[in-house]
Amino acid sequence: MKKTVLLLMFILPEIILMAQSNIRLNNDWNKTYIINPASITSDYLAEFNMAARQQWVGFQGSPSTLFASGTLYLDELYTQVGLKVMQDKVGFTSTTDIDLTYAYAARINQYWKLNMGLGLSFQSLGYDVSKVNSPTANDPTVYTRLLNEKNINSDLGFELTNKYYRIGLASKNIFSLFIPINKLFTNTNFMYAIYRDSSHDFFNLGYGVCGIQYSNLYQMEFNLTGYFKSTLTTNPFQLGLVFRTWGETGVLFGLDVSHNLRVSYSYDYNFSGISTASFGTHELMLTYRLDKIYKCKNCWY
Repeated sequence: MKKTVLLLMFILPEIILMAQSNIRLNNDWNKTYIINPASITSDYLAEFNMAARQQWVGFQGSPSTLFASGTLYLDELYTQVGLKVMQDKVGFTSTTDIDLTYAYAARINQYWKLNMGLGLSFQSLGYDVSKVNSPTANDPTVYTRLLNEKNINSDLGFELTNKYYRIGLASKNIFSLFIPINKLFTNTNFMYAIYRDSSHDFFNLGYGVCGIQYSNLYQMEFNLTGYFKSTLTTNPFQLGLVFRTWGETGVLFGLDVSHNLRVSYSYDYNFSGISTASFGTHELMLTYRLDKIYKCKNCWY
């Protein structure tokens, strides 16, 4: 029994860390900046996001995630600078990722732009040893694998966009491919394509597909979303569906509370064995946008 417990103490952190390295927020379908530093929001001067996600509610030790980001777009330089922070807790482990990003938009022709982005991350991993129960409490070897870690990592991304399409490639935790200590945050790669109609009809449709690879695991996500207009230029309400391989599906809601403030909510349900002990997953995101300030040239008043 002792050997079994000790073995779990050594293996469990690795399993949890692999899950944490692929922290997923459903709202990345609307905010691809969550996974790709090359995603640019050029319609506003600045945008701020805050999100909270509680996964597998009712399951003891289930993941909980907090996310915050802010971006500033500089029109004259075709450049976006940003900062995003993500903290994730699973059982007795906690990870924090602070990511400073830079992106540049290069126009290919009248319709297409290519966005290129880089991210530099400070990452930390910690354990709440007070929640660790071991039959050999006086054995220091149990806790040698539960030491706090601090690392530097990097992200890289590209995104090809026009009025209707957003096609992206992103690689997170690139240093993890070369520096052994950064294996704590596994390299994760994304490839996605998103289409969104932009007609003047009352109802517009959008859909997308995303492939994810981390370590030797592969996953696919599919999205279908309807956007409801109140005017020719705004989509104040959205309703969507998301399906994730390995048996998880969810619904997405979005509502413009005002011109600058938006609320997004999603609910997931996992159909695997974990469903017997879980009530599903909840995620809430608030988005606040600052309009651009246009300077008046040659004003006479």
